[in-house]
Amino acid sequence: MIYEEFDKAKEELKRADHLVYVTLKYTRTVDVIKNIITRFISVFEAVTYEYLEYLKEKNKIKQIPDSAKLRAELLQKMFKGKIKEYIKLYNLLKKINKAEYSKEEEFRKHVALVAHIRKKDIKVDIPTLVDYFKKTREFMNIIHEEIKWL
Repeated sequence: MIYEEFDKAKEELKRADHLVYVTLKYTRTVDVIKNIITRFISVFEAVTYEYLEYLKEKNKIKQIPDSAKLRAELLQKMFKGKIKEYIKLYNLLKKINKAEYSKEEEFRKHVALVAHIRKKDIKVDIPTLVDYFKKTREFMNIIHEEIKWL
């Protein structure tokens, strides 16, 4: 069971990598941006679940919560190290994914998804996606290293 979710996360990250660096280069649509965000969320959820499963095997926690939000909170509580910024990114990605959005310069070089969250607009363009990709990969690597050391 251990590393099963981690393998899923690696595959999702590999797909997201291709979408960011290849597909988006040629397609430049907001639908691709939405797909990338969904994949980032999947990576966060799979890695979080894997870490909690590991803690459960080591008898450090009794059970894994059913909701993704509670799992993220438990991860933040149980993880020793800087994880807060990654959890904030995960929550932001979920908000962006659920929000009403508009398209900006679709099919052009500066394509962007503009998520309307409450009274604030968050612009997700290609450089922002690259940054999110790097942080998602960092999160996965930090958790993986933690599992290997425990």
